[in-house]
Amino acid sequence: MTDTFQARYQAISSRDARFDGRFYTAVATTGIYCRPSCPARTPKPENVSFFTSAAAAQAAGYRACKRCRPEASPGSPDWDVRADLVGRALRLIAEGAVDEGGVGGLARRLAVSERHIHRLMTAEVGAGPLALARMRRAQTARMLLEETALPVTDVAFAAGYASVRQFNDSMREAFGCTPSGMRRRGGPPGGAGGGGEIVLRLTHRRPYAAGPVLDFLALRTVPGVEESDAGTYRRTLRLPRGTALVELVPRPEDGWVTARMRLDDLRDLAVAVQRCRRLLDLDADPQGVDEALGADPLLAPLVAARPGLRVPGHVDGFELAVRAVLGQQVTVKGARTLAGRLVERLGKPLDAPAGTLTRLFPAAEAVAADDLEGIGLTGARARALRALAGAVADGRLVLDPGADREEAARGLLALPGVGPWTASYVAMRALGDPDAMPLGDLVLRKSLGALGAPDTAAALAAAAERWRPWRAYAAGHLWALAADGGAPAGPRTGPAGG
Repeated sequence: MTDTFQARYQAISSRDARFDGRFYTAVATTGIYCRPSCPARTPKPENVSFFTSAAAAQAAGYRACKRCRPEASPGSPDWDVRADLVGRALRLIAEGAVDEGGVGGLARRLAVSERHIHRLMTAEVGAGPLALARMRRAQTARMLLEETALPVTDVAFAAGYASVRQFNDSMREAFGCTPSGMRRRGGPPGGAGGGGEIVLRLTHRRPYAAGPVLDFLALRTVPGVEESDAGTYRRTLRLPRGTALVELVPRPEDGWVTARMRLDDLRDLAVAVQRCRRLLDLDADPQGVDEALGADPLLAPLVAARPGLRVPGHVDGFELAVRAVLGQQVTVKGARTLAGRLVERLGKPLDAPAGTLTRLFPAAEAVAADDLEGIGLTGARARALRALAGAVADGRLVLDPGADREEAARGLLALPGVGPWTASYVAMRALGDPDAMPLGDLVLRKSLGALGAPDTAAALAAAAERWRPWRAYAAGHLWALAADGGAPAGPRTGPAGG
């Protein structure tokens, strides 16, 4: 047996939940695969095989364990660190790229052949793009069957199946059970919600420092698009087939976030879930990050004070980039005001507003075509926004999770009015790069000084080298220190309002 096998077998013997989503355990004598933390009796080593994805285990002929639900474990954080072709492909599949355009569409987006991406993914993940997309549909369907009261036919439609027969066959293959047989006795645990709402549990690894994430988002809510109060965050979403209203309530003590969603088109559900997960950084490895950053003398007290700190992501890369540009050289309040004016002017009104949520954030095409006069922008800032919007609208700049991070950075820096701070901030929040850090940020430097280190750019750059590959999380700790009064948090040298 290899060292890797021994390490993984030790993880399942100790039922270590830290490895859930990183690999899957398949048992030849039962034909079932589990997550490492499954409470079932540990199988003998000679009967065990390990897979890097649930799709690979299913492709090998194994069915998901009904006890531990391995396919529902939080996603592997390993792929967030990696910016290579396979990592980008996995993020695009999670966003529904294969469902929308097939494997050919995924390959075109990545500028490779279908054969090449299939070969790479099979070697790295143990399954090709189509198998991974099928598992994504099955996961969505199971979540809806077990957590909502939607009719089975609606579940099939929402999960992306072409027919009920295909749906039934897929569920039997993946879980060894018919869709109707997967319904829990007594109905869904949290109810189905009223008025067409879907209520789901979005799981995450523990610990989860929900307070700093909600505080960060609440401080930056854009009128008309977002609202936040009493531990709850709500916003509008633009999705491939329509719009949605989402409400997110973290419950870190239970290990999940309660998500209430109202969608125009149920087929957008999986995409909406993925964007919410990304917004709240639910697939992170908090123990791994805390262990790495907690070993640094400067950050150790911050990590101890906020275990499980996450980096707030975003639901739309273009929106985040616009808000970053609007926030340059102004306060958070000022950036919110400018963003609110932009939304009021160019944001599409919702057909069914809910409270203060009345509009979508403006699309790139709308911003590119407007002169942006009367919003309160300088001429240079307006030109920067139009250039950004034009680049996104015509496809020269891609800012979604499947983007090539280096190419996106080059594209951003080539735009007028966009510097390294903005490019790093967008990479950190919109592209999900855990090693991105806006080194020119004044607040980061002052927080470093509050910890007893020199508050110079050189000192921050030197310290940041020790924090790789988790510099985004280190920045989060330093910003949280400033928010708590450890360092001034006024006007800054980068975007305050993103």
